[in-house]
Amino acid sequence: MARLNLRWQPYELQLKYPFTIATYSRTTTPVVLVELEYDGITGYGEASLPQYLGATQKTVIDFLEKIDFSTFNNLEKIEEILSYIDNIEAGNTAAKAAVDIALHDLTGKIKNKPWYKIWNLDPSKTPYSTYTIGMDTDDVVRKKVAEVADDFKILKVKLGGINDKQIISAIRSVTDLPLAIDANQGWKDRMQALDSICWLKEQGAVMIEQPMIKNDLESSAWLTSHSPLPIYADESIQRFADMERIKGAFSGINIKLMKCTGLHEAWKMITAAPQMGFDVMLGCMTETSCAISAASQLSPAVKFADLDGALLITNDCFLGTKIINGKIVLNDLPGIGVKKIF
Repeated sequence: MARLNLRWQPYELQLKYPFTIATYSRTTTPVVLVELEYDGITGYGEASLPQYLGATQKTVIDFLEKIDFSTFNNLEKIEEILSYIDNIEAGNTAAKAAVDIALHDLTGKIKNKPWYKIWNLDPSKTPYSTYTIGMDTDDVVRKKVAEVADDFKILKVKLGGINDKQIISAIRSVTDLPLAIDANQGWKDRMQALDSICWLKEQGAVMIEQPMIKNDLESSAWLTSHSPLPIYADESIQRFADMERIKGAFSGINIKLMKCTGLHEAWKMITAAPQMGFDVMLGCMTETSCAISAASQLSPAVKFADLDGALLITNDCFLGTKIINGKIVLNDLPGIGVKKIF
């Protein structure tokens, strides 16, 4: 009888530019690549581990070593398998996401369908993806923007520091593309935040992500009720269970596979969002095309997407979903739509 076999490999993503936000800067991102094999078919997964998640390659590998698939031979019972994975221990959401992604890739390959087809999503309805511009000097900001302005329809800009207006001015000296603003909890005063949002709207911003500290839901709710732009939660939300807690405090939510434990829970969040008053954005960490292609399977069901993570690195080891003229373009490969190239 065929059995599920789990393998993993630590890997270090090399960033094209230092990635700087309101709270830290980095030049690499550690990941753990996962393979889940069954009857000669292999599914791929990934755990991306930016420092703010609080996980490391060691904690991920320690988690993976605890998994025992010996009692699971029916791959149709994805929910049962993932419930077992989730209950091994609390937290470690990226490790759980890696297994979830690999399991979806594997089962999609067995069904010989990509997951967007299994979910009956229309691939023509994928949104444009933002391209992220981190905090940097004026010259570097202008250089980054000039490199991508012709290939994207919307930029994502990291703000939340003392040079916010300077960064926007540098961008506006190069392009008039619409801007999605991510403050990464960098604004502390709600009135000043509102003033910034009103100014940013005049500069062509179309949405604001996580302007206030994640636990200050009162300020977020006040800002959402007064803001001329939609306010999306990022750090304030991780999983499905958080949606009820933050209801009314935000216009939308940013779902990231590494935070919510993977595709299964992300799909639950997306389907529940309209009834709870949320629009949805799909986000990412710096990731290979493995995790990006997994998230992109959900993209026809959301309003905004920030799935540029694989474009920010120099050593992607997968081929998968492409972004062409800024639009997410899904392929017909089964599972999550990737091929491993090295």
